[in-house]
Amino acid sequence: MGFGNANRGRRWLGNIGVVLALAAGLAAWIALPWWGVLAVAALVALWLLLTRAGRLALAATRVGIASLPQRWGASSVIIVGIAGVVGVLVAMLAMGEGFAETLNRTGSDDSAIMLRGGSQAETNSVITRDQVPLVSALPGIARGGDGRPLLSPELSQVVTLIGKADGTEVNAQLRGVGPKAWEVRPQVEVVEGRRFEPGLRELIVGDGASEQFRGLDVGSTIEIGNQQWTVVGRFESGDSHESELWADAEIVASTYNRPAFQSITARLDADGMQQLKAALAADPRLKLDVETTSSYYSKQSENLTRLITVLGTVIGAIMAIGAVFGALNTMYAAVAGRAREIATMRAIGFRGLPVVVAVMLETMLLALLGGVLGAALAWLVFNGYTVSTLGNNFSQVVFSFRVSPELLWSGLKWALGIGLVGGLFPALRAARLPVTTALRAA
Repeated sequence: MGFGNANRGRRWLGNIGVVLALAAGLAAWIALPWWGVLAVAALVALWLLLTRAGRLALAATRVGIASLPQRWGASSVIIVGIAGVVGVLVAMLAMGEGFAETLNRTGSDDSAIMLRGGSQAETNSVITRDQVPLVSALPGIARGGDGRPLLSPELSQVVTLIGKADGTEVNAQLRGVGPKAWEVRPQVEVVEGRRFEPGLRELIVGDGASEQFRGLDVGSTIEIGNQQWTVVGRFESGDSHESELWADAEIVASTYNRPAFQSITARLDADGMQQLKAALAADPRLKLDVETTSSYYSKQSENLTRLITVLGTVIGAIMAIGAVFGALNTMYAAVAGRAREIATMRAIGFRGLPVVVAVMLETMLLALLGGVLGAALAWLVFNGYTVSTLGNNFSQVVFSFRVSPELLWSGLKWALGIGLVGGLFPALRAARLPVTTALRAA
């Protein structure tokens, strides 16, 4: 009795070890760079072409592939299952990549944003009005044709609008900007209507905001902060500012009783960043942090991008486990149905290794078809698909899914990894199947 329990314990531990080894191997395969994958494929191809065992494996693979039309219903389980895994995984990661790309396009290395010392975002920053003229006099800030510094004291206000998609209330960002905002951000281009007039309760809206929220057509009037605002223009910028509504900072401050600003954005001279940093550090009245706008907005995307990536990977892994079991069931059934065929090959000289390789190549071919199908569907359905999500300021950021070649490549590696694991045990069973038993069973 004790020996039986000990044997069962050893088998159980052995199975756990095999599962952990397979999981580690699959993770290593997915992390392999493209040149590593090509190197592995080249080595396998050379073995198949130049060795006797490899040529036998190719011959056995051709026999298995030729019988696929008779097993197409069962084989489609592998293809559809893996296509679902790849499609969902690529779509999730494309969402994170699209969000990160939108914020990474926001800002540049020749402009800087200043926040209160220790603040991580505009929402928890305060810059008093008496600090603005002090900042204006600092070196490193570029000057316009009129000789005035190119900087824009700004504040951000979360407002409630009605979404076009479902008619529910959603948060949007109203940004109050200074008169020099257009020169500070030259990528902002008014494509319909005109700019707002300082001192008036007028808005210009980003192209993304115009698509996502109701009531923002040029010429319309909308109530924000218990006040009536006129939409006088629509702009494009190619970045996250397209999700915003812009107005005169002084009007926004008076509407929401905001005595201070939250940030100052400025254009920089050549090598202006170092000069500005040094000047801010030398003035005890200005306890402000400064960084380039490109760096600031890149940091804003990190947390959400990381969360989306982790969720996508976890969901993909759970679906991959289901796809592996589907592949196992299908290939075990295929091996059982081809028992006489496999036994005949074994009887005429096919050793265990060619049979193992043949079954695994067949499974990985089906997995590759599923991966290509899933990647193609993800690209056709989601690439460029526009959605919105909450940013760090609790307002909606409009962005598009980005199905990049790198994501498609990762999806194909997941597909091949699933095929590798799903075909391994049926392949080993086929190789170990006694010839006499197989012929008798068939």
